Amino acid sequence: MTDLISSTPTGRGATERSSRWERAALLVPGLGYVTAFMAVPVLLVLSYVFFQRGRFGGVVYEFTWDNFSRAFSETYRTVLVDSVVIAGAATLLALLIGYPVAYAIAQLPDRWRTIALVLVVIPFWTNFLVRTYAWIVLLSSEGVVNRGLERLGVIEDPVTLLYTRGAVVVGLVYAYLPLMILPLYASVSRLDPELREAATNLGASRFRVFRDVTWPLTLPGVLTGCIFVFVPSLGNFVVPELLGGGKFVMVGNVVRDQFLKARDWPFGATLALVLIFVLAVLFFVQSRVSRRYSTGGPS
Repeated sequence: MTDLISSTPTGRGATERSSRWERAALLVPGLGYVTAFMAVPVLLVLSYVFFQRGRFGGVVYEFTWDNFSRAFSETYRTVLVDSVVIAGAATLLALLIGYPVAYAIAQLPDRWRTIALVLVVIPFWTNFLVRTYAWIVLLSSEGVVNRGLERLGVIEDPVTLLYTRGAVVVGLVYAYLPLMILPLYASVSRLDPELREAATNLGASRFRVFRDVTWPLTLPGVLTGCIFVFVPSLGNFVVPELLGGGKFVMVGNVVRDQFLKARDWPFGATLALVLIFVLAVLFFVQSRVSRRYSTGGPS
């Protein structure tokens, strides 16, 4: 009798409505959390971009466009460009390291894949500040790297490794490399090995198989990993402060200083809006590329 009712149009409609309500009910806790603790605070901060800083800090609710013109002044354009260069270098280096690692992990037997992936994410089990301070110990004049190079006879006197642009890039790569490896591994592990085997049987070299088969099919994962590394690197202020010695100011440092030191919340919110816009553009590009390759590959 129940099967007969569910097979009628009215029964199917009621069942579908009930299923939709069940799915909606399951979404309520997550959506409520995101709305209360992410969407509302972000919208509140972004609303400050149209107001002015008070005489003693805070916000004066008088409409202005000055924050935008100030954000794109020569001084802050230079900071933004430097931040993009440093974050871009960290992203490129993370890709050059992460792609071979992800590819190698994908070729391992199942039991060893799990162990390898655990080793990749182990750094996240340690406090970020502790890991950053560890690099100070490694890169200082009396650190492990300089002492090791001296014992190998590569250098005679300690070289300056700490408080340089390279130290900042290395610190960012170390901090976010797992975020590059994991999406790359997901893309590589989904590759159909028969496609590469067919290309090899047709006479393609290993390089051409990688260029024409492996790379295009893993490009969505590459873009996802690049976004996961580039965006937090662009907004990071701990690594430039500790490993750069404050010599290299990035957007994240400026945003932090505007909120906590200068107490210029409207201008800090404007700079944060610039970062959010960059993030939106990157995700738009990534979604378009992923959609393009998921519907048959490049034309």
